[in-house]
Amino acid sequence: MAEASRNPRVGLFVTCLVDMFRPQVGFATVKLLEQAGCTVEVPEAQTCCGQPAFNSGDRETTREIARQTIAAFDGFEYVVGPSGSCIGMLHYYPDLFEQNDPWHARAQDLKSRAHEITSFLVDVIGFEQIAASFNHKITYHDSCSGLRQLGVKQQPRKLLSNVDSLELEEMEEAETCCGFGGTFCVKYPDISNRMVSNKTEFAAATDADTLVGGDLGCLLNMAGKLKREGRNIEARHVVEILANMTQEPAIGEQAYDLGKPA
Repeated sequence: MAEASRNPRVGLFVTCLVDMFRPQVGFATVKLLEQAGCTVEVPEAQTCCGQPAFNSGDRETTREIARQTIAAFDGFEYVVGPSGSCIGMLHYYPDLFEQNDPWHARAQDLKSRAHEITSFLVDVIGFEQIAASFNHKITYHDSCSGLRQLGVKQQPRKLLSNVDSLELEEMEEAETCCGFGGTFCVKYPDISNRMVSNKTEFAAATDADTLVGGDLGCLLNMAGKLKREGRNIEARHVVEILANMTQEPAIGEQAYDLGKPA
């Protein structure tokens, strides 16, 4: 566990999908960080992490976005976000610049301070005093970037184990991609649809009434498929449960739905 200062100053990396589709995830993240004793600020200059441009091979646009993000989070002890995918993109920033470029050192510095929320709570500041109750049976989806790039696996489960009345039933292939993958679902819709169909089938087999994850892109993708299939399973971001903020409709129950017809 890394040593953190008392009342660390944290910059919240909101992420685009949270900002546009599920602001409650951002509010829940702030609540958890404040409960853990952090001072939280939300830099107004932040925008996208640059992942769509990066995945499409547009390195120049990605570099421009990276410079803006690096500058926006200067001075914070930590940068924390509710997305392994977006925080993982910040970890790619050093690869965008030559080593003799001053931005390379600044990108390395940001990478060293950037953490996914559950990993930050468990691994960095050792906070596990969750004051929440969720009387449901859940199953958990491990998102690709968080799991494979950042090593996020046991951290959300450890925190969820402290939630009163919650029952976790692991599904088959919990670590398999849901088919979202940012631009992947746009470039390869048929493959993406097959992958998310497998995921919803595995989730339903657990008899859980709630599908939980740590990345909103994955959750929107799976929630849309669950809804189109008529399955009675809600989708929730893990921080909504940990922060005891599950009063609003589940993900995918809003008027907007990113999913395409099956």
